[in-house]
Amino acid sequence: MSKAIETKGLTKVFRSGFLMKETLALSDLTISVESGTVFGFLGPNGAGKTTTLKILTGLIHPSAGEGFIFGKPVDDLSVKKKIGFLPERPYFYEYLSGRELLHFCGELFGMPRKKREEKIEELIDLVQMKGKEDTQLRHYSKGMLQRIGLAQALFNDPDLVFMDEPMSGLDPIGRKEVRDIILHLKKCGKTVFFSTHILSDAEVICDQVAILMNGKLRNTGKLETLLSPKLKSIDICLKSVSKEKIPSLQSLCASLSVVDDAVLVSVDDEGRLSKVIDWSRKESAAIVSILPRKESLEDIFMEEYQGEGG
Repeated sequence: MSKAIETKGLTKVFRSGFLMKETLALSDLTISVESGTVFGFLGPNGAGKTTTLKILTGLIHPSAGEGFIFGKPVDDLSVKKKIGFLPERPYFYEYLSGRELLHFCGELFGMPRKKREEKIEELIDLVQMKGKEDTQLRHYSKGMLQRIGLAQALFNDPDLVFMDEPMSGLDPIGRKEVRDIILHLKKCGKTVFFSTHILSDAEVICDQVAILMNGKLRNTGKLETLLSPKLKSIDICLKSVSKEKIPSLQSLCASLSVVDDAVLVSVDDEGRLSKVIDWSRKESAAIVSILPRKESLEDIFMEEYQGEGG
């Protein structure tokens, strides 16, 4: 499979103040992103995610290292025609309507008016803004601004779409809509590279991920490879458990907690699960649920965070 993005030792040092104090924002970043995939760039605030995106889109230059988009250097002008970009906090002329903003974007690409109008209708349907396209942007909610921002990022039908925290600040419905759009782009053969600290969203839609901490790459790979298929634990919810019986139950479990009238227990393997089930039958306790828990992206993220001194 061809590579949409490759970086080799990308490093960025910012200098500020009278004494030109140096701040290392990105250190020796080397990653590879396959074409036609969804790549999640994960890390806490200040990890260097936005700095990386700005380098890859050519908005700033690296202090060292190099980056390639579809095999060409990131500063190659021909690359710009193949990419779209949604910044974390997009700023638009607030007295324009959504439709006027998209017309403005189409004019930047030199697109004839008739073709612009067709493209605008297509994008408005895609980002579900029908009926709001003629409202001024100053009346848009955060979610609506994200959607119109995504529409402008897709105006040139890019092969690679960069998104910086596209789901930040959105409600659950807005996040799902953005996830659906990302999966739609993948289905159309596009490559999506997005940064986020919302791990549950990344786990649902990503093919590959990279975890960045303090400007350094801590882990990267295909999600199916990173996540272990083995059980981490099995969580069981019980009811009708008398207080005097809890100590005997606790001896069978890795952990136990009481919440209202329910007892929540966790075991490490299926053998201990069988013992809890036998105990429940013997003591006439009701089993409400049994939930096996496998390793999640959050587990991996927290391991790397703690390894970095978090």
